[in-house]
Amino acid sequence: MAYPGDGHLPVIYVRGFAGSGASINTAVADPFYGFNEGSVQVRLDGSDRPAFHQFESPLLRLMIDEGYQLLVHGDQGAYLRSQPAGSVPAATIWVHRFYDEVASTLTHDPGGFSLERAAASLLDLVRLVRLKTGAPRVFLVAHSMGGLIVRSLLQRIVPDDPELGGSLDAATSVVDRVFTYATPHGGIEFAGFGLLERLRDLTGVLGADVFGPDRMFEYLTPRSVPGAPGRDAFDPTRMPTDGFPLDRVFCLVGTNSDDYTTALGLATQAVGPRSDGLVQIENAYVRGTPRALVHRSHSGRFGIVNSEEGYQNLRRFLFGTLSVEASLVGLQPGHASDDTSWQLETSLSVRGLPVVLHEQSAAHLCPVRVERRPRDDTVDTPVPLVSTFLSAAAARPVDRATGRQLGTLRHVLHLRLISLRESDGVLSFLDHLEQTADWSDALVVDVDADARGRFATWATWSSTIQSAIRDWDPAGSPALEDLDDRPSSWRVRVPVPWAARSLLGPDAAVEIVVTPRGTSDQEAARVARAPVLVGR
Repeated sequence: MAYPGDGHLPVIYVRGFAGSGASINTAVADPFYGFNEGSVQVRLDGSDRPAFHQFESPLLRLMIDEGYQLLVHGDQGAYLRSQPAGSVPAATIWVHRFYDEVASTLTHDPGGFSLERAAASLLDLVRLVRLKTGAPRVFLVAHSMGGLIVRSLLQRIVPDDPELGGSLDAATSVVDRVFTYATPHGGIEFAGFGLLERLRDLTGVLGADVFGPDRMFEYLTPRSVPGAPGRDAFDPTRMPTDGFPLDRVFCLVGTNSDDYTTALGLATQAVGPRSDGLVQIENAYVRGTPRALVHRSHSGRFGIVNSEEGYQNLRRFLFGTLSVEASLVGLQPGHASDDTSWQLETSLSVRGLPVVLHEQSAAHLCPVRVERRPRDDTVDTPVPLVSTFLSAAAARPVDRATGRQLGTLRHVLHLRLISLRESDGVLSFLDHLEQTADWSDALVVDVDADARGRFATWATWSSTIQSAIRDWDPAGSPALEDLDDRPSSWRVRVPVPWAARSLLGPDAAVEIVVTPRGTSDQEAARVARAPVLVGR
């Protein structure tokens, strides 16, 4: 798939659930359906004084960082219809205002909300935007229920469309990439309250039955395309393997359950602490898609949409030309008794960013589980650690404060291994040391061009660096060996430090796999030969 020009396709935002009529009226009163909302947070500077960090909003930041435009001063539909085909810039932002037709403040005859109708009207907007911009496809960015509207478009509306449909992957012709914030891909469940879920799904109170399995099956299953699963085999967290490509969907998952109260007025306790306050972590992503976890709530002041973490993941996913996957391989946690369980905390920092892009920790109830495989099991099952994306560009990263070129793109992957003891299924704290890791280190990874002008990777553990991590200079040291024979991809392994091998196994290593994405074979080869990277 080749990108037009610089790859800046039109962005269409799709908001989440508004609930009742009064809330819908409030939502439609906002010209950008909430995607214009930012946030201000405080951290301490070097003198222990409060320093403010302002995040302008995902809408405004795309305009600042990527040159996108907002062209509409009024009705965007009327504006688009009045423009000649191909005359509107592709790098534009649009908002799918699907609630307008059911708001009593905007129409004399408001009807009931229908998710399928919202998905069908989204397809109308996609068609109009493509026609007027000349862009072959669009980016869809959605929050909460908006992601279910997008999935209905991908999995039912387009496959059933008489012009575009006929196959489960038909949406690839009009949609390029999909990014979801805190979408309940697996529905919304209430901890210990099955009766509450049944009442919601039976009565459809405030239209909230769209988060139940029966309604999800209805709007996610095509009617005219063979191969779709039946009700008994339906799993809302899975998309058809021969449908819209999973690597073109990114799910951002929130892990902060303390700073949100749901639209239904239910306290966080109703959905449980292992959630963003509304959506459980396990229900917030599609299986097999790239994803990141960030300590943000479903919405509100500390919400996931109006966060720097959300925007930085969004920007990399939409415009990144290289996919980066890091995993632990060669694991054989050893010599501990069978009553020992291992948890791995991990986070990803990128040079130049004020936030981490991904974070899983025991404190946030989402550590990575490291399972011991039987001694006679020779199959190595990698443990995924993080997914992120890089962009080939015409300039190296630049320090905005000093204007100094930073040289290489630097990632730091923080790892902490924690053990827990269980006795007859009950946690044992007899020899427990709270918040104490059995092993902790950080893998510092630099990506740059080697002497041949191809991408190369250097890495070291922070425990070997004798100065500040920011000052580590890999110049003069050999790049890691590329274990991938393909010219457009590369794969490297970094053995864990000696201190960790008695815990994780003698062959344990972090494996980093980098592959081109969203490009034709010829473009992939060009990307792999490009001599520079930008990480911002």
